[in-house]
Amino acid sequence: MRSRRARRWSVSTDASLAIASFFAPGSIAVVGASANPQKIGYVVLDNLQRGRYGGRLYAVNPRSPRILGLRAYPDVLALDEAPELAILTVPTRAVAKVLDQCGQKGVRSVLIITAGFRETGPAGRVAEDELVATARRYGMRLVGPNSVGVINTSARLNATFAETAPVQYEVGMFSQSGAVAAAILDWARSIDLGFSKFVSLGNMADLNEVDFLEYLGQDVDTKIIVGYLEGISDGRRFMAAAQRVTKAKPLIVIKVGSTPGGARAARSHTGALASAEAVIDGAFRQAGIIRAITMAEFFDAILCFSYAPLPNGGRVAVVTNAGGPGVMAADAIERMGLSLAELSHETRQALAEGLPPAAALGNPIDVLGDAAADRYQVALEAAQADPSVDALLALLTPQRVTEPERTARVIAHLARQQAKPLLAVFMGGAAVGRARAMLDEMRVPVYAYPERAVRALAAMVRYRAYLNEAG
Repeated sequence: MRSRRARRWSVSTDASLAIASFFAPGSIAVVGASANPQKIGYVVLDNLQRGRYGGRLYAVNPRSPRILGLRAYPDVLALDEAPELAILTVPTRAVAKVLDQCGQKGVRSVLIITAGFRETGPAGRVAEDELVATARRYGMRLVGPNSVGVINTSARLNATFAETAPVQYEVGMFSQSGAVAAAILDWARSIDLGFSKFVSLGNMADLNEVDFLEYLGQDVDTKIIVGYLEGISDGRRFMAAAQRVTKAKPLIVIKVGSTPGGARAARSHTGALASAEAVIDGAFRQAGIIRAITMAEFFDAILCFSYAPLPNGGRVAVVTNAGGPGVMAADAIERMGLSLAELSHETRQALAEGLPPAAALGNPIDVLGDAAADRYQVALEAAQADPSVDALLALLTPQRVTEPERTARVIAHLARQQAKPLLAVFMGGAAVGRARAMLDEMRVPVYAYPERAVRALAAMVRYRAYLNEAG
């Protein structure tokens, strides 16, 4: 991915140090650790061990002498030291007592996995407020409650109960929904898209999305930040942080709960307060935030920003082996505010020399239905070399003589040659499945339909324009 200018700003020292303890603790206590594989306390401890967490690891459970090969302590106060991070998986009714013990022991960072607080109604809100008061009294910082956990791939830390652990890459993520976050992790793992850091914010009783946005904005391992939001804790602070971050790193956000029905659902889920659709749209544009409306758009944008360089403009060249998909792409390009590039005379001449007489040499460039990988190479190389082309779209439909896998290799090779984004669209099912997987492995953005690829590309064009305006 193309490097971007690094810009720094001051972040609350207290919050920054606390977040560092969540992502790279020297010692962890899993309170509520269990020997039962059906219990969250087992899964969290097992994930930490499977991920080869290298710090000191403690299991806390008064009813088991050993859990997963570790000595189990009866309570936090009995531990040999104050762990840097305590992870609470105990029943809701026990959380307050355990949190107080953490404070007495000198724990400074607490991840509360347990649910059953603000999201359940007024009584739960009161109980959650009491947790915050306890944390303030002892100087502790909290993530959660109702959190799936945190991940730091560079520290081999998987402190979650998610089914899937990500590979290491440059994407940092925060999410107000644990279930959505788990689904994103699973999707990303299926195509080997990695993450640097991940946090499930839960109810955000203490640390919230702005704290983690600011932290990820300065994190050297994170080049792209993505977030799932149902509400915004402090709109003014969030926008100020976003405006700083987006000048150095893309920020892709899916913001839900902006309709009346969605707002009611968000309140019942995590207690988040939503905002009006028009307000969110305008504010996000002003701050340079790439907003996704649907999960498909969210995934598509993450893929494109992760693997492709930013385009210098919105002039697109389309290479296709079928007329219909080329028309679909042309329509999408114009609808999304982009344009079909006007190919130069030199480009058309190169195409005429390298393609069959029946090939269409305009834009879209139609290499015909019997095109093997070599025709794609001729057309894509010619379009890449054209200074009037800012980005390329390679469309393939499976026909009897098509070479999806060889063509995928050609596309991946050419995508690495120039600083112009090259997106692939392989339409179909089983016939192109292996080729799509190869493009995923070679970190080329690949989509099933032209519209999805063009929408993701348009987001990159808008972000480039934002950077240009911001200077």
